[in-house]
Amino acid sequence: MKAYRDPSTSDPSPSGMDRREFLQKAAAAAMAFSLPMPTKLFKEMRMGVVVHSYGSRWNSKVSSNKYPGFMNAIDLLEHCSRIGAGGIQVGVREWTTDFVEKMRDRREKLGLYLEGSISMPKDTGDLTRFEQEVKGAKEAGAQVIRTVCSAGRRYEIFHSLEAFQEAQKNAMTSLQLADPILHKHKVRLAVENHKDWRATELAAMIKELDSEWIGVTLDFGNSISLMEDPLEVVETLAPYAFTTHVKDMGVDEYADGFLLSEVPLGRGILDLTRMIAICNQHNPEITLNLEMITRDPLEIPCLKEDYWATFGTLSGSELARTLQMVRHHKFQPALPTVSQLSSEDRLAAEEQNIIESFTYSKTILGLK
Repeated sequence: MKAYRDPSTSDPSPSGMDRREFLQKAAAAAMAFSLPMPTKLFKEMRMGVVVHSYGSRWNSKVSSNKYPGFMNAIDLLEHCSRIGAGGIQVGVREWTTDFVEKMRDRREKLGLYLEGSISMPKDTGDLTRFEQEVKGAKEAGAQVIRTVCSAGRRYEIFHSLEAFQEAQKNAMTSLQLADPILHKHKVRLAVENHKDWRATELAAMIKELDSEWIGVTLDFGNSISLMEDPLEVVETLAPYAFTTHVKDMGVDEYADGFLLSEVPLGRGILDLTRMIAICNQHNPEITLNLEMITRDPLEIPCLKEDYWATFGTLSGSELARTLQMVRHHKFQPALPTVSQLSSEDRLAAEEQNIIESFTYSKTILGLK
């Protein structure tokens, strides 16, 4: 099975006929070759938007007539409705009863879905806060809430295997505390592979919990930073996935490892048709949420000793495979950067990347 696409073969225009014909043939080949693809090829599925796609515009203080800041989730919801999104995934922290009612009413009128984003309970003293946020999200219309187990990237915040294992234990405790509340309110919690757990580690944790209310937010590209094959990540986590972060990724080399960057759908290396098909096969009700983060490329320092501190017996073959992939699929002509742009130009680039990704999702992937 093919894990990567060569972006140099991609038509940069999502509407190019050669590109469309190629993907249609690729989809047909996948259907015949391995697991069954959905016969209607996603046409009933809609793409939503993760709030992080609007990292510059969310709570923006920039004075812009064309790209005014989103001051709350309703602003985001309104805008995403205008660009044709199916829903949003957004933080639900400190939502008042009045705001929950307004959010529910507007969401219902627009016909969009809502997914929350929440931090896990740290301890028993944090359960009241957690339950209030779960309840508010449910009343606003959310059935799934995304969460993460760690505050940052594994190779940046943990510097020993023992420290990482302690974080794993704490995460398990938090999820066990959360489970009765999720069951009470009939809301599902979806843990993201957030550049922290490798896919097998996250899958093992979900299986050990054995709760119908706790599953996965399956991010299509994050785990490349942990030297994982993205298609294998999808195959490992899709059986437990309630929702997704759909993205495409560009890569390049740098002195201490490789660079990793979200790029508009269709411009990167991921086999998105295949990935969505696998998710849909395991969960026909799964939601697809675009996470197109417009930022400078992330540095993955996999050639530095400290990067390896938490991985135990991870084989060097993973490093060799990943670096070979990077060398064979370098983004051309170069990965985009935004730090040199003015605030207005950064907002414009962000919107352009999102609109381009939505165009691709409709014209190439065939989403609704």
